[in-house]
Amino acid sequence: MHIEPGVVDGAKIALSYATAALSFGLVGKMVSETLRKDTSIATLAGRSLATTALVFSFFEILPHHPVGVSEVHLILGSTLFLIFGAGAASIGLALGLLLQGLFFAPFDLPQYGMNVTTLLVPLFALSKLAEHLIPAKTAYVDVGYRQALLLSTAYQGGIVAWVAFWAFYGHGFEASNVANIATFAMAYMSVIIVEPLVDLAVLAAAKSWRKTTDNAFFTTRLHRSAT
Repeated sequence: MHIEPGVVDGAKIALSYATAALSFGLVGKMVSETLRKDTSIATLAGRSLATTALVFSFFEILPHHPVGVSEVHLILGSTLFLIFGAGAASIGLALGLLLQGLFFAPFDLPQYGMNVTTLLVPLFALSKLAEHLIPAKTAYVDVGYRQALLLSTAYQGGIVAWVAFWAFYGHGFEASNVANIATFAMAYMSVIIVEPLVDLAVLAAAKSWRKTTDNAFFTTRLHRSAT
């Protein structure tokens, strides 16, 4: 989902600063809700360190290929949410992306505002969808394939929508741009096939290893209901 350099440039890039500010506001909201319902500042810091390291490794180690106007990444946003909660997932996505840019892809830093918006706004939407999709009495380890698929589709669909927005904003509706956006969207949909399976595999492992995963390092909802 890295927006390629040149897709949005010049004065137009100023919009990304505003959307990034909005995104960081959503991070603040997710963090405050996590602290209110789930954990302490110290524990949240530990979870966030883990999610940051994971996001950084996702970007650098997992396969990623430029397609059309962006890159196809397996970001596993819904997996991070289900295991660590929205607050830690949002911090990890923002910091992991920043570290990847600072140390390995400085040419991506001008696009940081666009890329962080593309990651964080869908995560916030995912967190709200989960409240309605997963019954309060259901622990995340008991989430089914349909629920995992819907969560992944919502997150990845949000990423595709934001990438398309930035591309249309940068270069309009000329035929080549539309074709590049369509190519990226079709390629990125493959992630929706893989991510729910990863979610279920990770949740099954967490359920099997309850003695190891039923602690404050992971979100309380992993093994417990919300009631």
